[in-house]
Order: sequence, then structure tokens, then C-alpha cells
Amino acid sequence: MKIKSAEFVMSNSDVAKCPKDKLPEYAFIGRSNVGKSSLINMLMQRKNLAKTSGRPGKTQLINHFLINKTWFLVDLPGYGYARVSKSSKRVFQKFITQYFAKREQLVLAFVLIDCRHEPQKVDLEFMQWMGENQVPFCIVFTKEDKVKPNALKRNIETYTQKMLETWEEMPRYFVTSSSNTTGRDELLNYIGEVNLEII
Repeated sequence: MKIKSAEFVMSNSDVAKCPKDKLPEYAFIGRSNVGKSSLINMLMQRKNLAKTSGRPGKTQLINHFLINKTWFLVDLPGYGYARVSKSSKRVFQKFITQYFAKREQLVLAFVLIDCRHEPQKVDLEFMQWMGENQVPFCIVFTKEDKVKPNALKRNIETYTQKMLETWEEMPRYFVTSSSNTTGRDELLNYIGEVNLEII
């Protein structure tokens, strides 16, 4: 898939105020500091489409971006650690769950995982919640450039073993790097394939 246009449409904390268009939506979500904004900018080949920050928890709203005028990329707040107050965290964690529960346009979520680390409890619990609520998702392993090939293979194998303790099969996954664009074509082509099936 070629990215011909990528434009910011809106940010809000109320699912009811999300775009009324019936276009398919693909949501990106992950633990704070997983490299979500950098990944989105890499996929769209835009430097500042999604706001990057050295401070985890920067994204605190539902952000809609219209891609090629045919589908929405949705940038959701990170879960887990974020340097915000507990009351703020409760608010945006609530609208994350409301988004997944109520947003009929959602086709698929991409759950971002830092490939440098062993399986984290907060990631496993979040994916378990997605499964229990029948939200389809793929895993996107980020920061591939920051780990050696053998370690990457070992970490993904460990993740697969851990997931298979509670899942019948490992969800589809992609390995990416925002620095060297690893996985860009694979991920975008997959979105293109899914769009062809549903349109």
C-alpha cells in the first residue's frame, strides 16, 4: 500500500464524538514508551504526524488520522506506566475500553510490544482483555533495530510460548523498527488486504 495522504482529523476523549464516517479504523495501542508515535510517523512517512515525546504517556486522547481518504488510523493512549495523575489515568483508561466496546468502525487493533523485553504482565493482561471482549488484534514488535537477531528470535519465541499458555494460537505479528523502516511494507500491505476484504 502506498500512502498518498495522511491528515489529522480530530482528538477527543468521547467515543460518541469520533468521526461519523463508516470508514474502517485500525487502532494502535501499547504500553507507554513503546515507540507508538514513532512507528505511526514511520508508517505514514511523516515526521510529526503523531506527536513524539521523551515523556511516557504523552498521548491522552483518541486521535484520528484519515489515510488515503479511505481508512482511519487511530492513535490511542498508552496503558500501564505513564507519568500522569491516577485520576487522569482512570479517565483515559475508561475511554480506551469504551472505544473498543462501542466503536463499530474498528476493524483491527495493533498492540505494540517492545521486542527487547521479556513478556510483561501488563501487556499479557491487556491482550487477555482484548480476547475476552472479542476485539481482533495483531501484535507489533517494535524497536527491532535495538536488539541483536538471535536475541530478537529468542524473545519472540519466549513470547509465543507465554501466549500459548492461554491462547490456542499466537496472534499474527509483525516485527518493526521506526529507525530503519523494518516491517513497514508488511504492515501496510496487511491493512490493504484487510480493507479489500471488507469494502
